[in-house]
Amino acid sequence: MEEVNQVSNQGRQQLPNSTAVLVLGILSIVLCWCYGLVSIVLGIIALVMAGKAKKEYTDNFGKYSESSYKNMSAGKVCAIIGTCLSGLYLVFIIVYIVIIGTVATSLIPWKDLFNL
Repeated sequence: MEEVNQVSNQGRQQLPNSTAVLVLGILSIVLCWCYGLVSIVLGIIALVMAGKAKKEYTDNFGKYSESSYKNMSAGKVCAIIGTCLSGLYLVFIIVYIVIIGTVATSLIPWKDLFNL
């Protein structure tokens, strides 16, 4: 089976940006702890690049190898997961800041500090 895939992929080009989509998708998962912002940007870039690559693959079906399409699909899945995780983490950070801000403002005697 592996030999058949190698023969059928022989002479076919790599799908443009398939490796970049995979790398950006993996990085979006790995960097989702960076307050969510870096990962959201990387995930969105990967999703846009994956959309363009998928359109290119469907327009020119026999021109590109199946392995590069699988790399692009895996990168797209990683980008979706990374974007969702970073979005959840960003919401968590915002809620955390709001709670800490609320507690801090209720504990500080503002009237006594400014003689109001």
